[in-house]
Amino acid sequence: MTKTNLHLEEFLPYRLSYLTNVIGRDLARLYTDKFGIAHAEWRVMAVLGLSSGVSAAIVAEKTAMDKVAVSRAINNMIENKHISRTFADDDKRRSVLKLSDLGRETYEKIVPLVQAYEKDVLNALSNAEQNELNKILNKLKDCVTQSK
Repeated sequence: MTKTNLHLEEFLPYRLSYLTNVIGRDLARLYTDKFGIAHAEWRVMAVLGLSSGVSAAIVAEKTAMDKVAVSRAINNMIENKHISRTFADDDKRRSVLKLSDLGRETYEKIVPLVQAYEKDVLNALSNAEQNELNKILNKLKDCVTQSK
């Protein structure tokens, strides 16, 4: 039997996960220290900043987060007055989530910080490389989401 070695530093899922973890940690420092927003809460807030009035299930889908993590983040954000939750008229089991005034204000303060961080990271690439990276990421996303 031949021995098979996995070289993590060359394994795409590992490389993407590592990069995501490092970037996520750096981003969290921007909003956790200043605003007391956890990483999962920011992801919920980012979705609601663009898509107000959606359900927790939609937030989970848009963030690819576990439903339990989304639920926990939502409950924390309700407690901290960043979002409001009502229930749909047609289905009382389906939540309708919206940023509160405080949540919207916090969102508006965080967005420029995370955009500046993104710009700094992307400055490591030329414009052509940035465009190519975007194409590659879209292609990989299409590949993994079509296989489900």
